[in-house]
Amino acid sequence: MVQMTEERPEAQELEADVIAPPMDIVKRTLFHGGVLSAFRNRDYTLLLSGAFVSNIGTWIHNTVLLWYVKDTYGSNASVAAVNLANFLPVLLFVIIAGSLADNLNRKKIIIMTQAVMMLAALALAICTQAGVASLPVILVITAVMGVAFTFTFPATRSIIPDLVPRADMQNAIALDAAQFNMTRCIGPAIAALIFSAWGVQAAFYINAASFMAVILALLAVRTRTPGLPPPPGGRARHVREGMRYAWGHKWSRNLLIVLGIFSFSGTSFIVLLPGITKDVLHKGNVGYGFLLGFVGMGAVIGGPLVTLLGRYIKEREIIKYSTLGYGLLMLLVSFCRTYWVCVLLALGLGITVLMMSATVNTVLQSRVEREMRGRIMSFYIMVFQGVLPVGGLAMGFLSDRTSLPFTVFIGGITCACLGAVIILVPSILREAAFAVLPQEGPFKG
Repeated sequence: MVQMTEERPEAQELEADVIAPPMDIVKRTLFHGGVLSAFRNRDYTLLLSGAFVSNIGTWIHNTVLLWYVKDTYGSNASVAAVNLANFLPVLLFVIIAGSLADNLNRKKIIIMTQAVMMLAALALAICTQAGVASLPVILVITAVMGVAFTFTFPATRSIIPDLVPRADMQNAIALDAAQFNMTRCIGPAIAALIFSAWGVQAAFYINAASFMAVILALLAVRTRTPGLPPPPGGRARHVREGMRYAWGHKWSRNLLIVLGIFSFSGTSFIVLLPGITKDVLHKGNVGYGFLLGFVGMGAVIGGPLVTLLGRYIKEREIIKYSTLGYGLLMLLVSFCRTYWVCVLLALGLGITVLMMSATVNTVLQSRVEREMRGRIMSFYIMVFQGVLPVGGLAMGFLSDRTSLPFTVFIGGITCACLGAVIILVPSILREAAFAVLPQEGPFKG
């Protein structure tokens, strides 16, 4: 027995020697310049975890809300109007929000705006339970949430480079986009079950509670996100300076124009999903939840994929071919009448939209210094999220007057032609590539 006791540590030691090198290889592959490298940073991991929980709540809320409006009022235009109330503030106020994100403490901005959205979600839950959630009430509360979202979004996007060293920035942005879209996969599936089991108001209560996750995560973040002195010449001059920068550089101007066309005709397709599920594929709220969820699952796949491709392919090439691919997939959706085929196409749509948007985001953030980043992100958000509901409203009205498949076909043709143009005319995105700027790292306090 003594002999066995003495030999056992040696055996363990030998086993550790055998196991350790492969584990080290795995760690280096994933966390040191690999597809999970940004998770080496504690504060980034904390924020991403809190955002993950909160975004699940948001997708539960949005999925149930849009289906409830479609089911209650029967109009695609009504669904688009609610979506417009949510995102129109982005178009109106995001440039000011970006300017504030460049001057004020980004962490404090996010905490305050998350608290406002939490209270708005709670108000909608109470109104729904009391039976007074008419369409005007829904529009007003949704607009309040939209305003708060507008001011939190530039701060949330531009705080990421504060939390990670520059070497991990591309991966951090891709993982952030992937977690957001993973919640779009999980949230709608949960939403369908919640709606069926407990009713619409339960989804809004759950969303209100979920905002506490990101608030608590931010309170635990140690990285300083210091504000800067008030802009010389006032806020208006500060905003104009950002506009001149974005429009005055060909690379940023062309990127934003391409993204705007893509958003108006392509990503706005999301507002048609309730109608496609109900009127074309003849499925219920569970079918809608899973269809929307597979768009999110595709984006989850697209996050690490864009990180890996970014090592070998220029960012501009990823933008070109993902735009073309998205358009072709939309064309296939316009002809599809089989639910599970549409689910697979939704997976492809999620992959391509993530690759396109995350790459544009990375290029924009990599080519500007920290003091300009909030304003540049505000333009990115304005054309990606702010233009989306306008395109969605146009798609909603067009589908009510023609048909859903025809409307999807028009969007697909537009995106496919956009992809073909930027492929055939390389000069449009020639400068759209990751820039090498001076090393940045977290601001530790």
